[in-house]
Amino acid sequence: MRNMDDMGYEIRSARSEDTEAIETLDGSFTTRTIFQVAVTESGFALQEIPVDPPIHKVFPAEDTDSADASVTEEEDANSRTFVAVGADGGVVGFAAVSYAAWNRRLVIEDIEIAPAHRGRGLGRALLGHVVKFAGERGAGHIWLEVSNVNAPAIHAYRRMGFTFCGLDTTLYDGTPSSGEQALYMSMPCPCGV
Repeated sequence: MRNMDDMGYEIRSARSEDTEAIETLDGSFTTRTIFQVAVTESGFALQEIPVDPPIHKVFPAEDTDSADASVTEEEDANSRTFVAVGADGGVVGFAAVSYAAWNRRLVIEDIEIAPAHRGRGLGRALLGHVVKFAGERGAGHIWLEVSNVNAPAIHAYRRMGFTFCGLDTTLYDGTPSSGEQALYMSMPCPCGV
């Protein structure tokens, strides 16, 4: 893995002064494909299909659960937000996570990288900190939810070792994302627990 310091980035736990930058980070994306969901008798099937014109998705502030992202290490031992900080000291990405002891699941509540900083390994670097935290908590697996239209994120998660494990066709009903389906992905915790 590339050294983030050599690239001008620092990955660290969020501080209270990072809250505004986390809440206003541009998590939008553009995609030329989506994952079409077909519910089957024994589960579901996915097929990546092209969309024309491309979809540009902007998440409304109230839809991001960014309040969870402002939790600092001191506030909750089972929640953490990691930030990627650029050379100018600004937050350019974050990953907010929480751990549930009852099923040893570490949930990635939100992960975002500003568009100008994508494709540089920041998501993988943030995931490295997530994995370390998962190991500290004794997690057996890491889990996340992603919309079927967020093909760029799905491809990134798959490259990082996540696989599909579930579907919710109604999670977004009544929201600005109505009509999309929630895909659940997980990976065994690679932290040797």
